[in-house]
Amino acid sequence: MIELADGGGYITHLGAVAAARDLGHFERLERKRLRIVQYRGTDKLDTLNEDVWNVGYAVGFNALIAHLQRLLPHSEVIREALRHTTTVYPEIALREVAANTLIHQDFTITGAGPLIEIYANRVEFTSPGMLLAGKNVDRLIGATPESRNERLAAAFRRYRICEERGTGFQKTVTAAELFGLPPIAFRETDNAFKVTLSAPRSFTAMSTAERIEACYQHAVLRYLASSAMTNTTLRERLRMGERRRNQVTNLIADAVNAGRIKRRDVRAGNKFNEYLPYWA
Repeated sequence: MIELADGGGYITHLGAVAAARDLGHFERLERKRLRIVQYRGTDKLDTLNEDVWNVGYAVGFNALIAHLQRLLPHSEVIREALRHTTTVYPEIALREVAANTLIHQDFTITGAGPLIEIYANRVEFTSPGMLLAGKNVDRLIGATPESRNERLAAAFRRYRICEERGTGFQKTVTAAELFGLPPIAFRETDNAFKVTLSAPRSFTAMSTAERIEACYQHAVLRYLASSAMTNTTLRERLRMGERRRNQVTNLIADAVNAGRIKRRDVRAGNKFNEYLPYWA
């Protein structure tokens, strides 16, 4: 991260991005400082505050997550007979998505940097650059690790921020299920990639597209665990009781018709059906 030359040393761009005290001191990296914008409602009309994260990504990462947790809404939970206050978003999801946003951005795009936007009902993480060639939005959960910034990813691994095992989004989606969140939204925009964590919502409050995506992501997690999705496992994921079995059956049928999942064995009766992601 420091190159020796002419009797002195030069801080490399990698060294600055990972460990700088202030990225603003590096002309080519000033626009790569992380911006955190918090809005009052569910749109951009009323901005509460905006922060610029000046320190290097690796050395400042833990402080960044702590800062996000202070900004995000909290709820009280009972754990081991004691009342605890926690954010409505799982910490591991915040860590994994934030790390991916910073590590996998396209540094050749000089006019934009990583961005975290906090709304009343969601958190959006935007990273400059499209997905790498060969990567598919539907196959990001459990995908083989690959980074356009391998040395930066290695620095994050040395700081024990990421593992480079391709499990980041798998952990994120698993945590979302455990916390009862809507499905994680992965979306490519014009020259950027966006991941959205949504605040908890009931099944009835989700859109049809969200319900189908929750079904698909659950099927992916089950498949990665060498298992399959059933009506029972999906009801558990959606926190729906036995009385709502028919609703879940209808959702599964919608997901099959949308081409998001498929039957494991087309000969099995409806009651014993198991389902896999469409690509399995």
